[in-house]
Amino acid sequence: MSGSYDDSVGVEVSSDSFWEVGNYKRTVKRIDDGYRLCNDLMNCIHERARIEKGYAQQLTEWAKRWKQLVEKGPQYGTVEKAWCAFMSEAEKVSELHLDIKGALMNEDFEKIKNWQKEAFHKQMIGGFKETKEADDGFRKAQKPWAKKLKEVEASKKAYHAACKEEKLATFREANSKADPALNPEQLKKLQDKVEKSKQDVQKTKEKYEKSLKELDNTTPQYMENMEQVFEQCQQFEEKRLRFFREVLLEVEKHLDLSNIASYKNIYRELEQNIKAADAVEDLRWFRANQGPGMSMNWPQFEEYSGDLNRTLSRREKKKPADGVTLTGISQTGDQASQPNKHSSNLSVPSNTVQSVQSSYNPFEDEEDTGSTVSEKEDNKIKNVSSYEKNQSYPTEWSDEEPNNPFSSTDANGETNPFDEDTSLAVEVRVRALYDYEGQEQDELSFKAGDELTKTEDEDEQGWCKGRLDSGQVGLYPANYVELIQ
Repeated sequence: MSGSYDDSVGVEVSSDSFWEVGNYKRTVKRIDDGYRLCNDLMNCIHERARIEKGYAQQLTEWAKRWKQLVEKGPQYGTVEKAWCAFMSEAEKVSELHLDIKGALMNEDFEKIKNWQKEAFHKQMIGGFKETKEADDGFRKAQKPWAKKLKEVEASKKAYHAACKEEKLATFREANSKADPALNPEQLKKLQDKVEKSKQDVQKTKEKYEKSLKELDNTTPQYMENMEQVFEQCQQFEEKRLRFFREVLLEVEKHLDLSNIASYKNIYRELEQNIKAADAVEDLRWFRANQGPGMSMNWPQFEEYSGDLNRTLSRREKKKPADGVTLTGISQTGDQASQPNKHSSNLSVPSNTVQSVQSSYNPFEDEEDTGSTVSEKEDNKIKNVSSYEKNQSYPTEWSDEEPNNPFSSTDANGETNPFDEDTSLAVEVRVRALYDYEGQEQDELSFKAGDELTKTEDEDEQGWCKGRLDSGQVGLYPANYVELIQ
C-alpha cells in the first residue's frame, strides 16, 4: 500500500487553462477592454482630424502668401498662370482636407460614440452591466464543479497524509525489531499503529477515488454551462469586432482622396495649366508691351513759341563753367530710395549759381556717374515681392525730365535741391498680426504678437521699414502689422 505513494507528488501545479477555477475572468475583462478600445479609436480619429485641419490651414496660408508674391513679382504671361495654378491646387486640396476632417468627426467619431453608449450600460455602483452578467454567469456555471473540486483536493490531501503516516509507522516498527532494549509491549503498540495506518490509507484512498468520480460526473455539465456563458461573451465581442471593421472601412473611404473625382480633376486641371504655358507667347507679349513692339512718340520738328519759358540746351549746359565742381553728391530722404536715380555733377560759380548740370545718361557706366557704393547697394532688388509688374522706368534722359531734382524749372529758383528735407520720419510702434520669416537678408523676421518700431511708411510695393527691439533694421510687409493704440 505504501508503494502507491510518492513524495514527489506533493503539490500539483495549477495550469493556465480556461477551465481552471477563476480563469474565466480573462474573458470577462475583455468586455471592459472593449469599452476602452472604443475610447482609443475615438481618440485616434480625433487626432487624425486635427492633423487634417492643420494641414488644410497651412495649405491655405501658403497659397495666399505665394499668390500675393507671384502677382506682385516680375513673372508674367502664361508661365505666371501656370505658377499660380499651384496655389489654386493648394486651396482646392485644402477644402478637401477640411471635408475629411468634418467626415471623421461628424460621422465616424459620432458613430463610435453612439455605438459605445448603446453597447455598454454603466451601473450605479460602477462597472458595466454586461461585465456583471458575464461574471455572474461564469460563477454560477463553475460553482458546483468548484465545490466538488474542493472536496477532491481535501480527500487527496487526507490520503497523502495517511500514506505518509503509514510509511513512518512501518519504518519505526522495522527499527524496533533490531533494538533488544525494547520490551514486547512497546513493540506491540508499534505493530498496532502500523496496522491502523494501513486501514486509514485504505479509507482515505476510497474517499479520494469517490470524490474524483463525483467530480468526473459533474465535469460534463460544468463544461456545457461554461461554454454557454462563453458563447454569449463571444457574440458580444463579435459585434464589437465587426463594428470596428465597419468603422475602419468608412474611415479609409474618407481618407482615400484617390477615389474622389474632384481630387483627380484638381491635378488634371493643374497639368493642363502647366502645359498651357507658352514661352513663345510670353516673349511675344513682352516684346509688344515692354520691348521694341511698344509705340513711341518719336521727336518731330516743333515751331518756336515765344510764350514758352527759355530752357537751356544740352550744348549750353555742357559748357564748362568757372567755379568749383561738386561730384558724387548723395541724395537723402525719398530721393535716395528711387532705384534709377544717379548722383549728378554740379558746377557752382564762385559768386552766384549760374547753371545746374544734371546729365543722366543710362548708357554710361556707373563708375562715370559719380555714384557712391551705398547708392549702388540701394538700387539692388530686395526680393521677389519688391517688383512691380507695371513698374515705370525713365524713358527720357534729357535734362528737361520732370523728375530731375537739379533741373531749373523757373527763373526764381524756388526749388533748391540743397535745402534740408523738412519732412522728418515719425517712428511709431506696431504689433505683428502674423508670423513672418524674412526671405532676404534685408528683411525682418518676427512672430505674431511681437512689437517693433516702424521707421519708414509703406512704399508703392507694400513694404515698410522698421526696427526690432534687438536693434535689427529691415523691411517687412505692411499688411502683417497693426498700429499699437
